[in-house]
Amino acid sequence: MSLNPRIVKESFALIEPHTERASAYFYGRLFAESPRLRALFPPAMDLQRDRLFRALTTVVWSLDSPDALASYLSQLGRDHRKYGVFDEHYAAVGGALLATIRKFLGDAWNAEVEEAWTAAYTAAAGMMTSAAHADAEISPPWWIAEVVDHERRTPDVAVLTVRPGQPLPYTAGQHVTVQTSRWPRVWRPYSIANAPREDGLLRFHVRATPGGWVSGSLVRHTEVGHSVLLGPALGTMGLDPDSDRDILCVAGGTGLAPLKAIIEQVISMRQRRHIHLVVGARTRRDLYDLDDLRLLESTYPWLRVIPVVSEEPDFEGVQGMVSEVLGRLRDWSDHDAYVAGPTGMIAETVSRLGRLGVPPDRVHHDALHAELRRGCPHNPGYINAGPVEHSPAQPDPEPTGPVPAARHHRVSRPVRRPPA
Repeated sequence: MSLNPRIVKESFALIEPHTERASAYFYGRLFAESPRLRALFPPAMDLQRDRLFRALTTVVWSLDSPDALASYLSQLGRDHRKYGVFDEHYAAVGGALLATIRKFLGDAWNAEVEEAWTAAYTAAAGMMTSAAHADAEISPPWWIAEVVDHERRTPDVAVLTVRPGQPLPYTAGQHVTVQTSRWPRVWRPYSIANAPREDGLLRFHVRATPGGWVSGSLVRHTEVGHSVLLGPALGTMGLDPDSDRDILCVAGGTGLAPLKAIIEQVISMRQRRHIHLVVGARTRRDLYDLDDLRLLESTYPWLRVIPVVSEEPDFEGVQGMVSEVLGRLRDWSDHDAYVAGPTGMIAETVSRLGRLGVPPDRVHHDALHAELRRGCPHNPGYINAGPVEHSPAQPDPEPTGPVPAARHHRVSRPVRRPPA
């Protein structure tokens, strides 16, 4: 069977207006044929149905971009290991997916469409399982990490430092998913705020959001000595190894975390590239890491930190939206740019940089993952909403069902379930 992106896209476009009913049918079919899989999903399925089609849309419209598709699916396959996903589960999902496409296409379903969808799903599942198998050869499905420092910077922001029990490989700019013992089997992604270190420590910037299960637990209920679980490193925003251009970093809120890691990496490489770090916040109080950034700036004179505040008229510094002030500061056309923060802020900043003459291939961000993070799953979901968190400012989804609390010294391990 050969992959035919055109047929897949055209047929999927016919289903998109019926996503809610199609998603409900898909999960009904899946759970009817494979009842054991139901235990891996939340009691309430409304959010999960939305995640399914959001991720499926990403896959369908990436079929013409093999490299991007392979990167996205490989990360999902590796990340799914922490849920105890087996190869057999992909077959069950594929059967339910094809049955759903067949039902909602009606008379538009034919042998050619079936072959195209079968080829597409087979290729996608193959990428995910291959990545999972390769990852199993070199790393565990999750890491147990001890909290060694917890600093409350503001009432709703904390900086945590954790020590994994064994080395967790990653590159500056990536993120990991985090599970706390307070909410077993609920994972949320957070960017790592430091470059890889010999001592293996990882630092996270976490903002507690209204209704945020994991973010609230990490900020308000986590202490030194507690344990958390970490998933594998994910994400594609990293330092361009072939560039020696000066660097512009634009951060919104706790999107500062991955950019600080990238800056640390540049410093560790002893590259004297001039770096401008533009940090946006609503008020002076929200510049939770400014003291540390000023210390870093005083130590490395080729780094300049520019705080920007949007909602405090008395602020003695640059005022405005972080994306809007860039043109006032200088010419960025000869820089590499790295952008992280809430989804809207990323989109506005990338657009503004384009108008300011920065070529698109020099603007680095994970906007796709930032968008998908809005529906970060409580469970694997198989075809799920994606990983990442460059913008922990995005709120955790509202609870979809009761989740039992646990003692802080007991971390819930992902349960490995038998094949359905």
